[in-house]
Amino acid sequence: MRTRLLGILLALIACVLAALGVPLAASMASTEQISVVVDRMDDVARFAQELPTQGLPERGAAGSSPGVPTSPETSQLSALRAEATRYEELYGVRTGFFLADGRPLAVAPADWKLPTTGAGAQAVQEARDGRRSRNPPRVWPWTPDRTLVIASPVVRDGDVVALVVTESPTGPLRARILHRWLWLGAGEAVAMIAAVLLAVRLTEWVLRPVRTLDRATHDIATGRMNARVAAVGGPPELRRLATSFNEMADHVVIALDQQRAFVADASHQLRNPLAALMLRVELLGLELPEGHEIELSQVREEGSRLARVLDDLLGLATAEGGRPQPEAVDLTALVLARVDAWHPVADQRGIRLGCGTPPPARAWTDPIGFGSALDAVLDNALKFSPPGGRVAVTVQLRREEVAVTVADDGPGLTEEELARAGDRFWRSPRHQNVDGSGLGLSIARTLLLAGGGSLDFAAAQPNGLAVTLSAPREQRR
Repeated sequence: MRTRLLGILLALIACVLAALGVPLAASMASTEQISVVVDRMDDVARFAQELPTQGLPERGAAGSSPGVPTSPETSQLSALRAEATRYEELYGVRTGFFLADGRPLAVAPADWKLPTTGAGAQAVQEARDGRRSRNPPRVWPWTPDRTLVIASPVVRDGDVVALVVTESPTGPLRARILHRWLWLGAGEAVAMIAAVLLAVRLTEWVLRPVRTLDRATHDIATGRMNARVAAVGGPPELRRLATSFNEMADHVVIALDQQRAFVADASHQLRNPLAALMLRVELLGLELPEGHEIELSQVREEGSRLARVLDDLLGLATAEGGRPQPEAVDLTALVLARVDAWHPVADQRGIRLGCGTPPPARAWTDPIGFGSALDAVLDNALKFSPPGGRVAVTVQLRREEVAVTVADDGPGLTEEELARAGDRFWRSPRHQNVDGSGLGLSIARTLLLAGGGSLDFAAAQPNGLAVTLSAPREQRR
């Protein structure tokens, strides 16, 4: 979400900068070109005033024919030619004085001729029509072969008798435009960097309550019901959402506490009537005639099963209602102690229970809760392992947690059954004949979650079930 929101903000900022930068760049290019055009127009106007009109033939007169020479004052033409040459040497601008029919009077450089194609020819034609050329085509940095042609007419008695034409190279103009564009690009880059930093801060400000809410939701989903959201920072809507989430979590905790209290009270209150009922069954069994031993044993078995269910329900309610404080535990020593405690049961059932030599491992968990969860998992593994089978306990150090895996070689579970393993009162339909209440692994998971750990199920190789109990290596906030 952070990446998507940041991408949207940066895309909008880039569009805004482009919308401002492109017109500004075009305006810069236009300003530079207008400045050059105005300078050239001033120059040609000054040259036009210096050109002598006496001695120049009128348009349509005999002297205007290309075959008839025209000879204004030679000294003035020499002065104009010298000025045009000096102007061309100083500014690199081709300059020429021409009769209206195109015959040169004074040109610098000497071999330059009037443009006959493109925008230059159009400017010359405008001057011949008695108009000063304006608005030459736009020059861009990527048009290197374009020149700026400015032409001005010299008018005598209402007729155009001569032309003053300048042709300027656009290299310096393109260089200035490019220079200003580079500065504009640098400014846009600085603005983009500032916008990126601002967008990152804004995204962090907006999403900080969302991340906090996500962590709190995950904690509650994994059993840490005391997780709450601090309603600070972020937009007002998210602060109100954090407050509503905390209120919802408080109501959920109250409801769960009431449920646990009911289950615990019901389990405790039912144990005494059940005990009295079983005592009466035993007394009645003494007075029954012979031949009813099977029915009596079945009643005893069902009573014992009901007692175990009540005990497990009470244990589950106690585990869910507990708030243990995790502490640094030598998990290797705890695992070895519990494996040793279960060795007599394994030997009695003809099952090999081994732990090997586990590596030293310390973790943050509730030692009583972790030990009880490990007992429930070991009991389940020994219960479903066949005689002569093997139950292996391994301790593995991971990056952020310590994993204790109990693997048996029993019948195992299918993929669908693995997804339901650990649910309350759930038992595989294939194992209904095995003694149990279906609450052992649920109690183990609850105990681990309360201590900051987890319980996972997977298929063992080549067959059987592998149950992994995890505890964090470092203290979690």
